[in-house]
Amino acid sequence: MLLSPSAGEVGAREAAVVVDILRATSTLTFALAAGASRVIPAATVEAARQLRREHPDALLCGERDGRRIPGFDLGNSPDEYRPEVVRGRTLVFASTNGSQAMLAAARARRRVPGAFVSASATARAVAGERALVVVCAGKLGGFCIEDAAFAGWLLRALSPAGFEPEGAEARLALNLAPADAAEVAAMVAGSAHGRYLSALGSEFRRDVAICSQLDVFQSVRDL
Repeated sequence: MLLSPSAGEVGAREAAVVVDILRATSTLTFALAAGASRVIPAATVEAARQLRREHPDALLCGERDGRRIPGFDLGNSPDEYRPEVVRGRTLVFASTNGSQAMLAAARARRRVPGAFVSASATARAVAGERALVVVCAGKLGGFCIEDAAFAGWLLRALSPAGFEPEGAEARLALNLAPADAAEVAAMVAGSAHGRYLSALGSEFRRDVAICSQLDVFQSVRDL
């Protein structure tokens, strides 16, 4: 388990669950459910613009400091990724933290988005894996509680399938796992990043509320 992308990389024989609750993997879960065809993560704004030149029909998506990057088609709000906007489209995605986590899992055999909005579906999707790494996006290379808490929720959900979490990071995550939907909502809204986003305005408070929901989706697509 990686509590931040800077903690390591995922091997080619491993499956990865990539987690950025606020907001990348929550948003991309909405996008994929709305019919987006694929996601190409970009480490930087310039890398994203270069990828757009290589894929001219792609949508340029991402944020810095929570806000949509000037000149980009979409930001990082679940509400933006509606079927009429993203169906059949490639998304070049450059968020501050989530893109780094996806890139840390670039060599993985598969990448599954981890989000509370699809938590049980994520657990079902990886229950048959025997080499699984959870990659938390964290915050600017460091720890954030909402990603670790989701990781703990997932590890607990996978326990009946025979998963045995390894390492101090996994034990910490298990101790942070919320027990139910009310605890998920309270923890995400009360997290440092949840409070930061909420302070940006009403549309960001709505994003936090959306990302705090448990099991909106009953299936999940790989990134």
